[in-house]
Amino acid sequence: MIAEDLDNNEWLTKGTGAGGAGFDSQWDARFYWPIRNAIEAPDDSGRSMWDVRDAIGASYNGSHTQRVIYTESHDEVANGKSRVPEEIWPGNADSWFSKKRSTLGAGLVFTSPGIPMIFQGQEFLEDGYFSDDDPLDWSKAETFSGILDMYRRMISLRRNLTGVSAGLKGPNLNIHHVNNNDKLIAFHRWDQGGVGDDVVVVANFANTTWNNYRIGFPQAGRWNVHFNSDDSAYDPEFDGYGGFDIQTQPVAWDGLAQSSIINIAPYSMLIFSQAAEPGDEQLPGDFDGNGVVNGIDLARLLAVWGTSSAQYDLTGDGMVTAEDLTILLGAWGT
Repeated sequence: MIAEDLDNNEWLTKGTGAGGAGFDSQWDARFYWPIRNAIEAPDDSGRSMWDVRDAIGASYNGSHTQRVIYTESHDEVANGKSRVPEEIWPGNADSWFSKKRSTLGAGLVFTSPGIPMIFQGQEFLEDGYFSDDDPLDWSKAETFSGILDMYRRMISLRRNLTGVSAGLKGPNLNIHHVNNNDKLIAFHRWDQGGVGDDVVVVANFANTTWNNYRIGFPQAGRWNVHFNSDDSAYDPEFDGYGGFDIQTQPVAWDGLAQSSIINIAPYSMLIFSQAAEPGDEQLPGDFDGNGVVNGIDLARLLAVWGTSSAQYDLTGDGMVTAEDLTILLGAWGT
């Protein structure tokens, strides 16, 4: 049983033997309001990463399944309020800003501890406000088919359907990076831990592209990007920026022994894990991901020679050198 109470009362989900109401879970306004504020604020200065941190980390009675988390519901997109894309830019719910920030909020719904909930039509940018006598505009599912695919991808990762993101179903959370000045936050989710379990989520709440931005990682080695909300496959207005696999370096950061440089697009989310999906293993040196190591990859490596670019640092020693070139040439033509 789920309580639609919204008063953040932990006694609702305590057992009746302990004097509680015995509900299994309850809608969590402590998640909804801070996240809606963070994605709807008209200016980046109005987005509090401390509030986002608290929203991600909240729970009832120490249980992540005792709360239902969401950015849209039948109450919150009616009664004088509109759907998230509409609130972000009234009259322009299909704008770049509306698409980017509404899906960023949805990304937190699917990656934060809790039971995720989306509202009908949210997955294809339904606009305006909800009325039970106004049917969904199903043509938007075709118009915004890429956004619909993004929601499918987020659901797949949340459910661990490809075996790379079990941590998103687990109870454990470490919010290890909070940058309120630059509006970034990163957190580690896990169940038992290990390859295919540990997940790192990075969210950029700024209208700024961040290059060579360092984030802590909980384990050494290669981390694969399984989701980049800026992927141009999701929308032709998206740039597909960032979202490359990384190799950690033994540089202490965010209270962790390992870290890496990442690139991330404005109002975007990246999801990393150390497992590769079946058939998705990348050749060392295949920087463009076309399945073969060739002159294009060589040119890219030489362009960053002598730098600390994490994408091209195949050895993970913090510098692009002859050792990285040797690895690339060893895979040449494969």
